[in-house]
Amino acid sequence: MKEVTIYTDGSSKGNPGPGGYGAVLISQDRRKELSAGFRLTTNNRMELLGVIEGLRALKSPCQVDLYSDSKYVVDAFNKGWLRSWQKNGWKKKDKKPVLNPDLWKMVVALITEKEHKVRFIWVKGHANNPENERCDQLAVKAAEGSNLLVDTEYEKSK
Repeated sequence: MKEVTIYTDGSSKGNPGPGGYGAVLISQDRRKELSAGFRLTTNNRMELLGVIEGLRALKSPCQVDLYSDSKYVVDAFNKGWLRSWQKNGWKKKDKKPVLNPDLWKMVVALITEKEHKVRFIWVKGHANNPENERCDQLAVKAAEGSNLLVDTEYEKSK
């Protein structure tokens, strides 16, 4: 199984507001950078979209070390929140709906359908980790860009 390291980050100018994600994929001597901006979204949605687009870029099943500075993303996997949410019909312990179920479902589908083995690793943001800093730059630049995309699911829920 091919080994890949993915760094991801999300950004929004206002929450909600214009936002963007960045992802850096590294495998042996290959490197790929991804980013896109959206006209109205949230920081957490952009954190998740960074993960989604990073995983979507993989062409075959991979062993992935995925680094994120988002506790929201990393803890959902590492603390078992995601399994509980799925089991409880996308409801949290307090019976309130999980936020961003459309994106969580995409992450789950990408991991299971493509048979990736993903290890989620938290990295402190803005702590001089070069790849995390690069993802942040990509995400911020994307959020500030022109011709921003529409986060359809978010906008129709508002």
